[in-house]
Amino acid sequence: MPLARTGAPAATSPAADTRPGSDPRTAPGSGAEADTPAKATAAIAAPPAGRKTPARELLAGLVSAVAIVAAAGGIVAAASFAPQPAGSRSIPAVLASVPAGASVGVCPGPARLLEGTEAGTDPQFSPESATARSVVTGAVLSAPGGVLPGSALSALNGTPAVEIAKGGGQPGQESGPQDVKAGVLNGHNVDGATVLGAEALEGQQPSAAGVVKYTATDGDLQGSAAANCQPPANDLWLSGASTTVGRSSVLVLSNASSTPATVSLELFGNKGQIQAPGSRGLLVAPGTTRSVVLAGLAPGETQLSVHVRSAGGPVAAAIQQSVLRGLTPGGVDFIGPGAAPAARQVLTGIDIQDAGGIAAVTGTGGFDDAGPALAITVPGPSDAVVEVKLFGRDGQKALPGGGVVTAKAAAVTEISLAGVPAGHYTVSTSSDVSFVASARVTRGVSSDKASDVAWAASGTRLGSQHVVPVPKGGDRTLVFGVLENRATISYSPVTADGRIRPAATADVAGGTTTSIKLPEQVDGSEVVAYVVAASGDAAYGALLLQQEGREDISTLAFMPAASGQEKVAVTLRY
Repeated sequence: MPLARTGAPAATSPAADTRPGSDPRTAPGSGAEADTPAKATAAIAAPPAGRKTPARELLAGLVSAVAIVAAAGGIVAAASFAPQPAGSRSIPAVLASVPAGASVGVCPGPARLLEGTEAGTDPQFSPESATARSVVTGAVLSAPGGVLPGSALSALNGTPAVEIAKGGGQPGQESGPQDVKAGVLNGHNVDGATVLGAEALEGQQPSAAGVVKYTATDGDLQGSAAANCQPPANDLWLSGASTTVGRSSVLVLSNASSTPATVSLELFGNKGQIQAPGSRGLLVAPGTTRSVVLAGLAPGETQLSVHVRSAGGPVAAAIQQSVLRGLTPGGVDFIGPGAAPAARQVLTGIDIQDAGGIAAVTGTGGFDDAGPALAITVPGPSDAVVEVKLFGRDGQKALPGGGVVTAKAAAVTEISLAGVPAGHYTVSTSSDVSFVASARVTRGVSSDKASDVAWAASGTRLGSQHVVPVPKGGDRTLVFGVLENRATISYSPVTADGRIRPAATADVAGGTTTSIKLPEQVDGSEVVAYVVAASGDAAYGALLLQQEGREDISTLAFMPAASGQEKVAVTLRY
Protein backbone atom coordinates (compact mmCIF):
# COMPACT_ATOMS: atom_id res chain seq x y z
CA MET A 1 0.00 0.00 0.00
CA PRO A 2 1.50 3.49 -0.88
CA LEU A 3 0.96 4.92 2.61
CA ALA A 4 2.84 2.05 4.20
CA ARG A 5 5.83 2.57 1.91
CA THR A 6 6.22 6.30 2.81
CA GLY A 7 8.27 5.70 5.93
CA ALA A 8 10.08 2.58 4.70
CA PRO A 9 13.39 4.13 3.47
CA ALA A 10 14.16 5.72 6.84
CA ALA A 11 13.54 2.45 8.65
CA THR A 12 15.80 0.44 6.30
CA SER A 13 18.52 2.96 5.55
CA PRO A 14 22.07 1.53 5.95
CA ALA A 15 23.02 4.59 8.00
CA ALA A 16 20.21 4.16 10.48
CA ASP A 17 21.01 3.37 14.11
CA THR A 18 19.39 0.02 14.76
CA ARG A 19 20.41 -0.28 18.41
CA PRO A 20 17.66 -1.15 20.85
CA GLY A 21 15.66 1.91 21.89
CA SER A 22 16.95 4.07 19.02
CA ASP A 23 14.66 5.76 16.49
CA PRO A 24 15.92 5.14 12.96
CA ARG A 25 14.24 8.38 11.79
CA THR A 26 16.61 10.49 14.00
CA ALA A 27 19.84 8.68 13.22
CA PRO A 28 22.62 10.85 11.67
CA GLY A 29 22.57 10.77 7.91
CA SER A 30 19.12 9.28 7.76
CA GLY A 31 17.70 12.36 6.08
CA ALA A 32 14.80 12.34 8.54
CA GLU A 33 16.10 14.90 11.08
CA ALA A 34 13.60 17.60 9.99
CA ASP A 35 10.73 15.14 10.33
CA THR A 36 10.88 15.18 14.13
CA PRO A 37 9.18 17.92 16.16
CA ALA A 38 12.43 18.95 17.89
CA LYS A 39 14.36 19.38 14.63
CA ALA A 40 11.47 21.30 13.07
CA THR A 41 11.40 23.71 16.02
CA ALA A 42 15.13 24.31 15.83
CA ALA A 43 14.95 25.01 12.13
CA ILE A 44 12.26 27.60 12.61
CA ALA A 45 14.04 29.36 15.49
CA ALA A 46 17.41 29.79 13.74
CA PRO A 47 17.32 29.13 10.01
CA PRO A 48 20.82 28.88 8.51
CA ALA A 49 21.75 30.81 5.43
CA GLY A 50 20.39 29.46 2.21
CA ARG A 51 17.53 27.67 3.94
CA LYS A 52 13.84 28.37 3.29
CA THR A 53 12.04 31.28 4.93
CA PRO A 54 10.45 30.56 8.34
CA ALA A 55 6.94 30.42 6.84
CA ARG A 56 7.96 27.95 4.18
CA GLU A 57 9.94 25.96 6.78
CA LEU A 58 6.86 25.75 9.01
CA LEU A 59 4.77 24.54 6.10
CA ALA A 60 7.36 21.93 5.22
CA GLY A 61 7.45 20.71 8.83
CA LEU A 62 3.72 20.36 8.99
CA VAL A 63 3.63 18.47 5.70
CA SER A 64 6.30 16.10 7.01
CA ALA A 65 4.34 15.53 10.23
CA VAL A 66 1.22 14.76 8.28
CA ALA A 67 3.16 12.32 6.15
CA ILE A 68 4.40 10.50 9.26
CA VAL A 69 0.91 10.25 10.72
CA ALA A 70 -0.46 9.03 7.39
CA ALA A 71 2.26 6.43 7.24
CA ALA A 72 1.37 5.15 10.68
CA GLY A 73 -2.32 5.08 9.70
CA GLY A 74 -1.47 3.13 6.59
CA ILE A 75 0.35 0.52 8.65
CA VAL A 76 -2.69 0.18 10.93
CA ALA A 77 -5.02 -0.03 7.93
CA ALA A 78 -2.87 -2.68 6.37
CA ALA A 79 -2.96 -4.64 9.59
CA SER A 80 -6.74 -4.43 9.70
CA PHE A 81 -6.96 -6.08 6.28
CA ALA A 82 -4.62 -8.84 7.26
CA PRO A 83 -6.15 -12.27 7.99
CA GLN A 84 -7.55 -12.46 11.52
CA PRO A 85 -6.78 -15.27 13.91
CA ALA A 86 -9.07 -18.22 13.41
CA GLY A 87 -10.53 -17.85 16.91
CA SER A 88 -12.17 -14.49 16.13
CA ARG A 89 -13.87 -15.37 12.85
CA SER A 90 -17.68 -15.31 12.51
CA ILE A 91 -19.36 -18.05 10.55
CA PRO A 92 -22.03 -16.65 8.18
CA ALA A 93 -25.57 -17.06 9.45
CA VAL A 94 -27.44 -20.03 8.05
CA LEU A 95 -31.16 -20.74 8.02
CA ALA A 96 -32.12 -23.63 10.27
CA SER A 97 -35.52 -25.32 10.15
CA VAL A 98 -37.41 -25.21 13.44
CA PRO A 99 -40.14 -27.84 13.64
CA ALA A 100 -43.55 -26.51 14.60
CA GLY A 101 -44.91 -27.64 17.92
CA ALA A 102 -48.20 -29.12 18.99
CA SER A 103 -51.48 -27.25 18.71
CA VAL A 104 -52.89 -26.16 22.09
CA GLY A 105 -56.18 -24.34 22.54
CA VAL A 106 -57.48 -23.39 26.00
CA CYS A 107 -61.28 -23.20 26.25
CA PRO A 108 -62.75 -21.13 29.11
CA GLY A 109 -65.14 -22.79 31.53
CA PRO A 110 -68.88 -22.13 31.85
CA ALA A 111 -70.25 -18.70 32.76
CA ARG A 112 -71.16 -18.53 36.44
CA LEU A 113 -72.67 -16.01 38.83
CA LEU A 114 -70.49 -14.34 41.43
CA GLU A 115 -71.17 -15.16 45.06
CA GLY A 116 -71.18 -12.24 47.49
CA THR A 117 -69.31 -8.99 46.92
CA GLU A 118 -67.58 -8.15 43.66
CA ALA A 119 -64.63 -6.56 45.43
CA GLY A 120 -61.30 -8.35 45.38
CA THR A 121 -59.90 -11.24 43.40
CA ASP A 122 -60.35 -15.01 43.26
CA PRO A 123 -64.13 -14.92 43.76
CA GLN A 124 -66.39 -17.83 44.54
CA PHE A 125 -69.12 -18.71 42.04
CA SER A 126 -72.65 -19.95 42.51
CA PRO A 127 -74.10 -22.80 40.45
CA GLU A 128 -75.36 -21.90 36.99
CA SER A 129 -79.05 -21.87 36.10
CA ALA A 130 -81.08 -25.01 35.58
CA THR A 131 -80.95 -24.72 31.78
CA ALA A 132 -77.30 -23.66 31.45
CA ARG A 133 -75.15 -25.87 29.25
CA SER A 134 -71.58 -25.55 28.03
CA VAL A 135 -70.20 -27.65 25.17
CA VAL A 136 -66.92 -27.77 23.26
CA THR A 137 -66.97 -28.37 19.52
CA GLY A 138 -63.75 -28.95 17.59
CA ALA A 139 -62.03 -30.46 14.59
CA VAL A 140 -58.52 -31.69 13.78
CA LEU A 141 -57.35 -32.16 10.19
CA SER A 142 -55.14 -35.00 9.07
CA ALA A 143 -51.95 -34.77 7.08
CA PRO A 144 -52.12 -35.67 3.38
CA GLY A 145 -52.65 -39.42 3.40
CA GLY A 146 -55.38 -39.37 6.01
CA VAL A 147 -53.28 -39.92 9.13
CA LEU A 148 -54.66 -37.95 12.04
CA PRO A 149 -52.37 -36.49 14.71
CA GLY A 150 -52.84 -37.65 18.27
CA SER A 151 -55.46 -35.32 19.71
CA ALA A 152 -57.78 -35.07 22.70
CA LEU A 153 -59.82 -32.78 24.90
CA SER A 154 -58.43 -32.68 28.43
CA ALA A 155 -58.96 -30.87 31.67
CA LEU A 156 -56.65 -27.95 32.35
CA ASN A 157 -54.51 -30.11 34.65
CA GLY A 158 -54.01 -32.69 31.90
CA THR A 159 -56.65 -35.24 32.92
CA PRO A 160 -58.03 -36.74 29.66
CA ALA A 161 -61.70 -36.06 28.94
CA VAL A 162 -62.25 -37.48 25.45
CA GLU A 163 -59.88 -38.81 22.80
CA ILE A 164 -60.30 -37.45 19.29
CA ALA A 165 -57.59 -39.48 17.49
CA LYS A 166 -54.97 -41.89 18.80
CA GLY A 167 -52.24 -40.85 16.37
CA GLY A 168 -48.97 -42.66 15.82
CA GLY A 169 -49.44 -43.36 12.10
CA GLN A 170 -47.27 -42.23 9.23
CA PRO A 171 -48.54 -40.18 6.28
CA GLY A 172 -48.68 -41.93 2.94
CA GLN A 173 -45.99 -41.06 0.45
CA GLU A 174 -48.20 -40.83 -2.63
CA SER A 175 -51.34 -39.38 -1.06
CA GLY A 176 -52.87 -36.15 -2.27
CA PRO A 177 -55.06 -33.46 -0.75
CA GLN A 178 -58.18 -35.53 -1.54
CA ASP A 179 -57.12 -37.96 1.19
CA VAL A 180 -57.33 -35.41 4.01
CA LYS A 181 -59.88 -36.25 6.68
CA ALA A 182 -60.83 -34.89 10.09
CA GLY A 183 -61.18 -35.93 13.68
CA VAL A 184 -64.20 -34.24 15.24
CA LEU A 185 -65.55 -33.34 18.66
CA ASN A 186 -69.27 -32.87 18.17
CA GLY A 187 -70.44 -30.95 21.23
CA HIS A 188 -68.85 -32.42 24.36
CA ASN A 189 -70.36 -31.21 27.66
CA VAL A 190 -67.87 -29.52 29.98
CA ASP A 191 -68.04 -28.08 33.48
CA GLY A 192 -64.68 -26.31 33.65
CA ALA A 193 -61.78 -24.99 31.60
CA THR A 194 -60.46 -27.51 29.08
CA VAL A 195 -57.62 -27.89 26.58
CA LEU A 196 -57.98 -29.05 22.98
CA GLY A 197 -54.57 -30.42 22.01
CA ALA A 198 -53.14 -32.05 18.90
CA GLU A 199 -49.63 -33.41 18.44
CA ALA A 200 -47.26 -32.22 15.73
CA LEU A 201 -46.99 -34.55 12.75
CA GLU A 202 -43.62 -34.80 10.98
CA GLY A 203 -42.55 -31.39 12.24
CA GLN A 204 -45.73 -29.67 11.07
CA GLN A 205 -48.21 -27.98 13.36
CA PRO A 206 -51.61 -29.64 12.95
CA SER A 207 -54.67 -27.71 11.80
CA ALA A 208 -57.00 -27.83 14.79
CA ALA A 209 -59.49 -25.51 16.47
CA GLY A 210 -62.18 -25.58 19.10
CA VAL A 211 -65.06 -23.39 20.32
CA VAL A 212 -66.85 -23.43 23.65
CA LYS A 213 -70.50 -22.33 23.66
CA TYR A 214 -72.59 -21.48 26.72
CA THR A 215 -76.38 -21.20 26.57
CA ALA A 216 -79.08 -20.61 29.19
CA THR A 217 -82.78 -19.76 28.90
CA ASP A 218 -83.35 -18.78 32.52
CA GLY A 219 -81.62 -16.93 35.34
CA ASP A 220 -79.55 -13.75 35.37
CA LEU A 221 -77.05 -15.23 32.92
CA GLN A 222 -79.53 -16.21 30.24
CA GLY A 223 -78.39 -15.77 26.68
CA SER A 224 -75.42 -17.24 24.85
CA ALA A 225 -71.68 -16.80 25.04
CA ALA A 226 -69.00 -18.34 22.86
CA ALA A 227 -65.23 -18.25 22.80
CA ASN A 228 -62.45 -19.70 20.69
CA CYS A 229 -60.15 -22.20 22.37
CA GLN A 230 -57.11 -19.95 22.19
CA PRO A 231 -53.40 -20.74 22.15
CA PRO A 232 -51.65 -19.50 25.33
CA ALA A 233 -49.45 -16.42 24.98
CA ASN A 234 -47.36 -14.03 27.06
CA ASP A 235 -48.96 -10.85 25.71
CA LEU A 236 -52.72 -10.43 25.20
CA TRP A 237 -55.16 -7.54 24.70
CA LEU A 238 -58.84 -7.76 25.72
CA SER A 239 -61.30 -4.92 25.17
CA GLY A 240 -64.99 -4.45 26.01
CA ALA A 241 -65.29 -4.89 29.76
CA SER A 242 -67.52 -2.70 31.92
CA THR A 243 -67.55 -2.30 35.71
CA THR A 244 -70.51 0.04 36.22
CA VAL A 245 -73.53 -0.90 38.34
CA GLY A 246 -75.22 -4.03 36.99
CA ARG A 247 -72.20 -5.05 34.90
CA SER A 248 -70.00 -7.92 36.00
CA SER A 249 -66.57 -8.44 34.44
CA VAL A 250 -64.39 -11.31 35.61
CA LEU A 251 -60.98 -11.88 34.02
CA VAL A 252 -60.17 -15.61 33.94
CA LEU A 253 -56.50 -16.53 33.53
CA SER A 254 -55.65 -20.15 32.66
CA ASN A 255 -52.21 -21.76 32.71
CA ALA A 256 -52.08 -25.02 30.76
CA SER A 257 -48.28 -25.23 30.83
CA SER A 258 -45.96 -26.91 33.36
CA THR A 259 -44.34 -23.57 34.28
CA PRO A 260 -45.77 -21.08 36.80
CA ALA A 261 -46.94 -17.83 35.26
CA THR A 262 -46.61 -14.41 36.87
CA VAL A 263 -49.18 -12.07 35.32
CA SER A 264 -49.30 -8.28 35.34
CA LEU A 265 -52.27 -6.26 34.12
CA GLU A 266 -52.39 -2.84 32.47
CA LEU A 267 -55.84 -1.25 32.68
CA PHE A 268 -57.19 1.47 30.37
CA GLY A 269 -60.46 3.28 31.05
CA ASN A 270 -62.42 6.19 29.63
CA LYS A 271 -60.26 8.82 31.32
CA GLY A 272 -56.87 7.20 30.94
CA GLN A 273 -54.65 4.46 32.25
CA ILE A 274 -55.57 3.14 35.69
CA GLN A 275 -52.92 2.42 38.31
CA ALA A 276 -54.54 -0.30 40.41
CA PRO A 277 -52.96 -1.96 43.46
CA GLY A 278 -53.13 -5.71 43.10
CA SER A 279 -52.79 -5.72 39.34
CA ARG A 280 -49.16 -6.88 39.33
CA GLY A 281 -47.47 -10.15 40.16
CA LEU A 282 -50.54 -12.40 39.95
CA LEU A 283 -49.32 -16.00 40.23
CA VAL A 284 -51.12 -18.63 38.14
CA ALA A 285 -49.90 -22.11 39.01
CA PRO A 286 -49.55 -24.79 36.30
CA GLY A 287 -52.80 -26.51 35.40
CA THR A 288 -54.99 -23.95 37.20
CA THR A 289 -57.14 -20.88 36.59
CA ARG A 290 -57.22 -17.62 38.48
CA SER A 291 -60.20 -15.26 38.40
CA VAL A 292 -59.91 -11.52 38.90
CA VAL A 293 -62.97 -9.33 39.48
CA LEU A 294 -62.16 -6.23 37.44
CA ALA A 295 -64.53 -4.04 39.48
CA GLY A 296 -62.16 -4.56 42.41
CA LEU A 297 -59.34 -3.01 40.39
CA ALA A 298 -61.16 -0.39 38.29
CA PRO A 299 -64.71 0.32 39.52
CA GLY A 300 -67.22 2.46 37.64
CA GLU A 301 -65.65 2.15 34.17
CA THR A 302 -68.09 2.13 31.25
CA GLN A 303 -65.32 0.92 28.94
CA LEU A 304 -62.30 -1.02 30.17
CA SER A 305 -59.47 -2.63 28.23
CA VAL A 306 -56.97 -5.04 29.79
CA HIS A 307 -53.43 -5.72 28.65
CA VAL A 308 -52.30 -9.09 30.04
CA ARG A 309 -48.57 -9.77 30.25
CA SER A 310 -47.19 -13.03 31.57
CA ALA A 311 -43.67 -13.86 32.69
CA GLY A 312 -42.77 -17.55 32.80
CA GLY A 313 -45.53 -19.78 31.48
CA PRO A 314 -47.89 -18.44 28.79
CA VAL A 315 -51.56 -18.02 29.71
CA ALA A 316 -54.96 -17.91 28.08
CA ALA A 317 -57.28 -15.09 29.07
CA ALA A 318 -60.99 -14.36 28.71
CA ILE A 319 -63.38 -11.93 30.38
CA GLN A 320 -66.77 -13.23 31.46
CA GLN A 321 -69.00 -10.21 30.94
CA SER A 322 -72.66 -10.08 32.01
CA VAL A 323 -75.29 -7.35 32.25
CA LEU A 324 -78.28 -7.05 34.59
CA ARG A 325 -80.47 -3.96 34.15
CA GLY A 326 -82.51 -3.89 37.30
CA LEU A 327 -84.24 -7.26 37.22
CA THR A 328 -83.93 -7.67 33.43
CA PRO A 329 -81.05 -9.82 32.11
CA GLY A 330 -78.99 -7.88 29.58
CA GLY A 331 -76.84 -10.68 28.23
CA VAL A 332 -73.66 -12.65 28.82
CA ASP A 333 -70.49 -12.99 26.77
CA PHE A 334 -66.90 -14.21 26.76
CA ILE A 335 -64.56 -11.41 25.66
CA GLY A 336 -61.55 -12.97 23.98
CA PRO A 337 -58.22 -11.45 22.94
CA GLY A 338 -58.03 -9.45 19.73
CA ALA A 339 -55.18 -8.44 17.47
CA ALA A 340 -52.20 -6.66 19.03
CA PRO A 341 -51.95 -2.86 18.73
CA ALA A 342 -51.53 -1.80 15.11
CA ALA A 343 -52.25 1.15 12.83
CA ARG A 344 -55.10 -0.78 11.21
CA GLN A 345 -57.71 -3.06 12.75
CA VAL A 346 -60.49 -4.95 10.94
CA LEU A 347 -63.58 -6.50 12.55
CA THR A 348 -66.30 -8.49 10.85
CA GLY A 349 -69.38 -10.38 11.94
CA ILE A 350 -70.94 -7.14 13.24
CA ASP A 351 -74.73 -7.57 13.38
CA ILE A 352 -76.67 -4.30 13.61
CA GLN A 353 -80.41 -4.11 14.34
CA ASP A 354 -83.00 -1.68 13.06
CA ALA A 355 -81.92 1.90 13.76
CA GLY A 356 -85.35 2.92 15.07
CA GLY A 357 -85.51 0.07 17.57
CA ILE A 358 -81.99 0.81 18.82
CA ALA A 359 -82.80 4.48 19.31
CA ALA A 360 -85.91 3.61 21.31
CA VAL A 361 -84.22 1.20 23.71
CA THR A 362 -81.03 3.23 24.25
CA GLY A 363 -83.17 6.23 25.18
CA THR A 364 -84.37 4.34 28.26
CA GLY A 365 -82.49 4.83 31.53
CA GLY A 366 -79.84 2.19 32.14
CA PHE A 367 -79.80 1.09 28.50
CA ASP A 368 -77.03 3.35 27.23
CA ASP A 369 -74.90 0.31 26.34
CA ALA A 370 -77.70 -1.58 24.60
CA GLY A 371 -76.66 -0.39 21.15
CA PRO A 372 -73.75 -1.29 18.84
CA ALA A 373 -70.49 0.57 19.40
CA LEU A 374 -66.79 0.51 18.61
CA ALA A 375 -64.19 0.70 21.39
CA ILE A 376 -60.81 2.18 20.46
CA THR A 377 -57.94 1.80 22.94
CA VAL A 378 -54.76 3.82 22.36
CA PRO A 379 -51.99 2.48 24.61
CA GLY A 380 -49.34 5.00 23.52
CA PRO A 381 -48.66 8.60 24.59
CA SER A 382 -50.16 10.25 21.48
CA ASP A 383 -53.79 10.76 20.49
CA ALA A 384 -54.98 8.78 17.48
CA VAL A 385 -57.01 10.23 14.64
CA VAL A 386 -59.02 7.18 13.64
CA GLU A 387 -60.85 6.78 10.34
CA VAL A 388 -63.78 4.36 10.56
CA LYS A 389 -65.33 2.70 7.50
CA LEU A 390 -68.40 0.46 7.58
CA PHE A 391 -68.94 -2.06 4.77
CA GLY A 392 -72.26 -3.85 4.33
CA ARG A 393 -73.79 -6.12 1.73
CA ASP A 394 -74.21 -3.29 -0.78
CA GLY A 395 -70.97 -1.42 -0.08
CA GLN A 396 -69.79 1.28 2.27
CA LYS A 397 -72.28 2.92 4.64
CA ALA A 398 -71.81 6.34 6.16
CA LEU A 399 -71.74 6.73 9.93
CA PRO A 400 -74.19 9.38 11.18
CA GLY A 401 -71.52 10.97 13.35
CA GLY A 402 -68.90 11.02 10.60
CA GLY A 403 -66.07 8.62 9.92
CA VAL A 404 -63.16 10.40 11.64
CA VAL A 405 -62.74 10.42 15.43
CA THR A 406 -59.91 11.51 17.73
CA ALA A 407 -59.17 8.82 20.32
CA LYS A 408 -57.34 9.99 23.43
CA ALA A 409 -53.95 8.57 24.32
CA ALA A 410 -53.79 5.89 27.06
CA ALA A 411 -57.59 5.69 27.16
CA VAL A 412 -60.64 3.96 25.66
CA THR A 413 -62.88 5.92 23.28
CA GLU A 414 -66.36 4.67 22.37
CA ILE A 415 -67.80 5.31 18.89
CA SER A 416 -71.48 4.60 18.29
CA LEU A 417 -72.38 2.41 15.31
CA ALA A 418 -76.11 3.08 15.59
CA GLY A 419 -78.06 4.80 12.83
CA VAL A 420 -77.05 2.62 9.88
CA PRO A 421 -79.40 0.19 8.13
CA ALA A 422 -79.83 -3.23 9.72
CA GLY A 423 -77.52 -5.96 8.47
CA HIS A 424 -74.14 -7.62 8.78
CA TYR A 425 -71.08 -5.42 8.54
CA THR A 426 -67.30 -5.31 8.40
CA VAL A 427 -65.59 -2.41 10.18
CA SER A 428 -62.23 -1.08 9.02
CA THR A 429 -60.37 1.30 11.33
CA SER A 430 -57.07 3.01 10.58
CA SER A 431 -54.89 5.64 12.21
CA ASP A 432 -51.43 7.13 12.28
CA VAL A 433 -50.63 5.49 15.63
CA SER A 434 -51.17 1.96 16.94
CA PHE A 435 -54.41 1.09 18.71
CA VAL A 436 -56.66 -1.81 19.75
CA ALA A 437 -60.26 -2.19 18.56
CA SER A 438 -63.33 -4.23 19.45
CA ALA A 439 -67.04 -3.89 18.68
CA ARG A 440 -70.13 -4.37 20.82
CA VAL A 441 -72.99 -6.27 19.16
CA THR A 442 -76.41 -6.32 20.81
CA ARG A 443 -79.75 -8.06 20.27
CA GLY A 444 -83.07 -6.96 21.73
CA VAL A 445 -84.89 -3.65 21.41
CA SER A 446 -87.35 -3.97 24.29
CA SER A 447 -86.50 -2.61 27.73
CA ASP A 448 -88.74 -5.09 29.56
CA LYS A 449 -87.47 -8.26 27.88
CA ALA A 450 -84.19 -10.13 28.15
CA SER A 451 -81.54 -9.10 25.64
CA ASP A 452 -78.05 -10.31 24.81
CA VAL A 453 -74.64 -8.81 24.05
CA ALA A 454 -71.47 -9.95 22.29
CA TRP A 455 -68.08 -8.39 21.69
CA ALA A 456 -66.32 -8.86 18.35
CA ALA A 457 -62.53 -8.85 18.50
CA SER A 458 -60.35 -7.63 15.65
CA GLY A 459 -59.11 -10.42 13.40
CA THR A 460 -56.31 -11.29 11.03
CA ARG A 461 -56.26 -11.66 7.26
CA LEU A 462 -57.50 -15.04 6.02
CA GLY A 463 -54.96 -17.50 4.71
CA SER A 464 -55.00 -20.93 3.15
CA GLN A 465 -56.46 -23.26 5.79
CA HIS A 466 -58.55 -22.10 8.74
CA VAL A 467 -60.49 -24.61 10.82
CA VAL A 468 -63.78 -23.03 11.94
CA PRO A 469 -65.83 -25.15 14.41
CA VAL A 470 -69.59 -24.49 14.30
CA PRO A 471 -71.47 -25.49 17.48
CA LYS A 472 -74.75 -27.23 16.79
CA GLY A 473 -78.08 -25.60 17.45
CA GLY A 474 -79.42 -22.24 16.38
CA ASP A 475 -78.55 -20.14 13.35
CA ARG A 476 -74.92 -20.29 12.25
CA THR A 477 -73.59 -17.81 9.71
CA LEU A 478 -70.18 -17.33 8.11
CA VAL A 479 -69.50 -13.63 7.54
CA PHE A 480 -66.75 -12.50 5.16
CA GLY A 481 -65.52 -8.96 4.56
CA VAL A 482 -63.22 -7.71 1.79
CA LEU A 483 -61.94 -4.14 1.92
CA GLU A 484 -60.49 -3.62 -1.56
CA ASN A 485 -60.73 -5.18 -5.03
CA ARG A 486 -61.90 -8.83 -4.82
CA ALA A 487 -61.26 -12.07 -2.99
CA THR A 488 -62.32 -15.65 -3.60
CA ILE A 489 -63.19 -17.65 -0.51
CA SER A 490 -63.71 -21.40 -0.37
CA TYR A 491 -65.41 -23.17 2.53
CA SER A 492 -65.59 -26.94 2.93
CA PRO A 493 -67.96 -28.58 5.43
CA VAL A 494 -66.52 -31.03 7.93
CA THR A 495 -69.17 -33.51 9.00
CA ALA A 496 -69.54 -35.68 12.11
CA ASP A 497 -68.34 -38.76 10.19
CA GLY A 498 -64.91 -37.14 9.74
CA ARG A 499 -65.32 -36.41 6.04
CA ILE A 500 -64.33 -33.11 4.44
CA ARG A 501 -67.00 -32.41 1.87
CA PRO A 502 -66.52 -30.62 -1.47
CA ALA A 503 -65.91 -26.91 -1.13
CA ALA A 504 -68.24 -24.12 -2.13
CA THR A 505 -66.83 -20.74 -3.17
CA ALA A 506 -67.84 -17.13 -2.73
CA ASP A 507 -66.56 -14.30 -4.91
CA VAL A 508 -66.62 -11.23 -2.65
CA ALA A 509 -66.24 -7.75 -4.11
CA GLY A 510 -64.08 -5.18 -2.37
CA GLY A 511 -65.86 -2.88 0.06
CA THR A 512 -68.63 -5.41 0.81
CA THR A 513 -69.63 -8.01 3.39
CA THR A 514 -71.08 -11.42 2.47
CA SER A 515 -73.08 -13.65 4.83
CA ILE A 516 -73.55 -17.40 4.29
CA LYS A 517 -76.11 -19.24 6.41
CA LEU A 518 -74.90 -22.74 7.23
CA PRO A 519 -76.92 -25.95 7.01
CA GLU A 520 -77.32 -28.28 9.97
CA GLN A 521 -76.45 -31.35 7.90
CA VAL A 522 -74.76 -32.36 4.66
CA ASP A 523 -75.82 -35.71 3.15
CA GLY A 524 -77.44 -36.76 6.42
CA SER A 525 -74.39 -36.07 8.61
CA GLU A 526 -74.18 -33.14 11.05
CA VAL A 527 -71.89 -30.27 10.13
CA VAL A 528 -69.25 -29.80 12.86
CA ALA A 529 -66.79 -27.38 11.26
CA TYR A 530 -65.64 -25.72 8.05
CA VAL A 531 -62.24 -25.47 6.40
CA VAL A 532 -61.92 -21.95 5.00
CA ALA A 533 -59.33 -20.63 2.54
CA ALA A 534 -59.03 -17.26 0.80
CA SER A 535 -57.17 -16.00 -2.26
CA GLY A 536 -56.91 -12.62 -3.90
CA ASP A 537 -57.04 -9.43 -1.88
CA ALA A 538 -57.24 -9.24 1.91
CA ALA A 539 -60.33 -10.94 3.34
CA TYR A 540 -61.54 -11.33 6.93
CA GLY A 541 -63.97 -13.79 8.46
CA ALA A 542 -66.12 -14.41 11.52
CA LEU A 543 -68.70 -16.89 12.77
CA LEU A 544 -72.03 -15.40 13.90
CA LEU A 545 -74.17 -17.53 16.25
CA GLN A 546 -77.84 -16.72 16.88
CA GLN A 547 -81.01 -18.49 18.07
CA GLU A 548 -84.32 -18.29 16.25
CA GLY A 549 -87.05 -16.93 18.50
CA ARG A 550 -84.56 -15.56 21.03
CA GLU A 551 -82.19 -12.59 21.20
CA ASP A 552 -79.10 -14.76 21.76
CA ILE A 553 -75.99 -13.69 19.87
CA SER A 554 -72.26 -14.48 19.78
CA THR A 555 -69.61 -13.53 17.23
CA LEU A 556 -66.16 -15.10 16.85
CA ALA A 557 -63.26 -14.02 14.65
CA PHE A 558 -61.51 -16.88 12.83
CA MET A 559 -58.40 -18.23 14.49
CA PRO A 560 -55.15 -17.96 12.49
CA ALA A 561 -54.25 -20.86 10.21
CA ALA A 562 -51.69 -23.39 11.43
CA SER A 563 -48.07 -22.45 10.86
CA GLY A 564 -45.65 -24.85 9.19
CA GLN A 565 -41.94 -25.19 9.66
CA GLU A 566 -40.14 -21.89 10.20
CA LYS A 567 -36.57 -21.00 9.33
CA VAL A 568 -34.49 -18.85 11.65
CA ALA A 569 -31.00 -17.42 11.18
CA VAL A 570 -28.40 -19.10 13.39
CA THR A 571 -24.98 -17.45 13.89
CA LEU A 572 -22.12 -19.46 15.40
CA ARG A 573 -19.09 -17.83 17.04
CA TYR A 574 -16.09 -19.32 18.78
